[in-house]
Amino acid sequence: MHNDDSLYPPVEPIATGIKARCPRCGQGALFNGYLKLAKRCEVCELDYGFADSGDGPVVFVLLLDGFLVTALALWAEVSYQLPLWLHFIIWIPLAILIGLVLTRWMKGILITLQYKHKAASGQLDKRGRE
Repeated sequence: MHNDDSLYPPVEPIATGIKARCPRCGQGALFNGYLKLAKRCEVCELDYGFADSGDGPVVFVLLLDGFLVTALALWAEVSYQLPLWLHFIIWIPLAILIGLVLTRWMKGILITLQYKHKAASGQLDKRGRE
């Protein structure tokens, strides 16, 4: 996938993923738009074809978002007995906002970790099993 450890200093994958920067140089944009992965880095020309975050970040974010918003809504209901219309006005936009922000962060983090650990598609190694 890549053999450029001597050309580019290592970048910290969590911070680089949150900033949505290139996992190799830490400078170029990782996304072309909000969640669409760019084809390559405009700075170091790294091809992002290796990156496949799949549904992993979305599943994790939905579980976390649902837990957080539900806990806050229950706390607000028990503490303040808010009317139903106010719950809708507060919690639906908050759930959407948290979901969008966390999805971008988690997708960026997963891609930078894939690059750092040279992760590739799973394959069976049948050598030596005969």
